[in-house]
Amino acid sequence: MKMMRIAIISLIMIALPMAALAGSYGSSTGKSGYMKSKDIVDTAASAGSFNTLVQALQAADLVDTLRGPGPFTVFAPTDEAFAKLPEGTLADLLRPENKDKLQSILTYHVVPGKVMAKDAAMLNSAKTVNGQSFRITKSGSGLMVDGAHVTQADIMTRNGVIHVIDQVILPN
Repeated sequence: MKMMRIAIISLIMIALPMAALAGSYGSSTGKSGYMKSKDIVDTAASAGSFNTLVQALQAADLVDTLRGPGPFTVFAPTDEAFAKLPEGTLADLLRPENKDKLQSILTYHVVPGKVMAKDAAMLNSAKTVNGQSFRITKSGSGLMVDGAHVTQADIMTRNGVIHVIDQVILPN
């Protein structure tokens, strides 16, 4: 558990900064109106549509990491996205003995740095905190990551940005 947290933090600190991709904003709120004083976890918890994600972050011991300084870009599946998983999958992942697998899945949804949607649209892939990369494609006027549609983008937080996705993406 502690080794995984250290590995995640090390990956984040070692990863090349994505400063060229980071947007700069002078106001205290992002496009969505969320106050930038909240971190990623508190922003997700207060939105009301990420209860399953927050529960999974707690089970995977990733809450403190995502409350850290960042910056992080989180492609956040909604409760509805988690409900699309095959029956029993989520309950199985939340079991303590599957914590490593859950951490791998959740960190596959996190990219080090702050990547705004307009910048992500110029990429073909992004390397995640778990070490693997996911595909980024344009779909009409929107974005997709590994087949999941970004349904809301650029939710600014104190330590990064959240992009809402409509399904859970899974590492290889």
